[in-house]
Amino acid sequence: MKAEINWKHNVRFDAFSESGHEIVMDGAPKHGGNNEGARPMELLLIGMGGCTGFDVVGILKKARADLQSLTIKLEAERADDVPSVFTKIHVHFVLTGVGLKETLVQRAIELSAEKYCSASIMLGQTADITHSFEINEQTA
Repeated sequence: MKAEINWKHNVRFDAFSESGHEIVMDGAPKHGGNNEGARPMELLLIGMGGCTGFDVVGILKKARADLQSLTIKLEAERADDVPSVFTKIHVHFVLTGVGLKETLVQRAIELSAEKYCSASIMLGQTADITHSFEINEQTA
C-alpha cells in the first residue's frame, strides 16, 4: 500500500491514495490551519469505522442477514500529553434490516473487533475500545 502527501500551505496537506483518491487534511485555525479538511486523527477514527463497517457488513451478508442500512458512530478521547494518542474509543452500530438477530450482530461485531479489523486491533494497543449496537426493524 502506498500514499503520497503534499504540503499545500500552513498546515494543509493533500493526500493521494494508491487507489486514486484524494483527501484534504487541515488543522484548526488555532493550530495554523484554515479548516479546509479533516484532521489527521479524525481520519484515523474514520478509517477504523470504515474498517469495522466492511467486516460487519461482510459477515452479516455472508450469513444471509437482511441488512438494509448501517451507521457507525464513533466517539474518542485522547491523552492530554504528547503524543495525544486515543485512550478511549466507543463504537456504536445502528443497524436496520428485516429480522436481524441480536446474537448474529453481536458476533459480527466481536469478530471484527477481535480478528478482522486491523485498524481496531492497532488502535486497541493504546485505547480502550468499547462497542454497542441497536437494531431497527424494517418492515418487509
